[in-house]
Amino acid sequence: MQVLTDIGLSLRPASFVPYISSTKLILTIMKTNSSQIEEATAVVMTPQNLLDHWQGHRRLTRRMIEKFPEDKFFDYSVGGMRPFAALAMEMIKMAAPSISGIVTGKWTAWEDGEGSNAPKTKAEYLKVWDETTEQLDTLWPQIAPTRFQEIDVAFGQWEGTVYWIIMYLIDNEIHHRAQGYVYLRSLGIEPPPFWER
Repeated sequence: MQVLTDIGLSLRPASFVPYISSTKLILTIMKTNSSQIEEATAVVMTPQNLLDHWQGHRRLTRRMIEKFPEDKFFDYSVGGMRPFAALAMEMIKMAAPSISGIVTGKWTAWEDGEGSNAPKTKAEYLKVWDETTEQLDTLWPQIAPTRFQEIDVAFGQWEGTVYWIIMYLIDNEIHHRAQGYVYLRSLGIEPPPFWER
C-alpha cells in the first residue's frame, strides 16, 4: 500500500484496493508514474531558444561597442576596471571557442588578456564580433541534445554541465556589459536600453 502514497495518489488505499485487480493497480501506477515523468521533464527552453536568448544579448552588447567613442573604448575605465575593449575581447575569446569545445570535446587553454593579435580599432572589434556571431550560428546546431546535461571542463579550468557553461558565458557577458553601462553614463553617453535585444 505504501506505493500508492509514494506516487501521490490521493485515494485512501483501504477504500481503493477492493475495487481493482492487481493488474489494474499496476497499470494505474505505471500510468501515474508516466504522467509524473512527463510533467517533470517538460521543456522550458529549447536549445534554439537558448541561442536566440544569447544572441539577443550579443546584439545589445554590439550596440554598446558602437556607442563608445573610439579612444574611450580602448582606454577609459572607472574604479580600476578594465576598458570596455578588454571586456569585449574576453567575451569574444569565450564565445565561439566555448561552443567549439562543447561540440568537439576539445578545448584550447584559456589565455588572459587581449593578446598581441587583438583588433586595433573599434571597427575591427565589430567585425570580429560579427564573425563570432556567425560562428555561433554555425556551431550551435552541432551540439547534440544530450550534450547539454553532460559534464565538461571549459578551457581545462571550469567544470560543470554544458548548459551551466553556456549560462556562465551569458552571465559573464551581462556582467561586463553592465560595466560598459557605467562607463558610458560616466561619459555622459546614453547607453542602449537593456531590454531592446
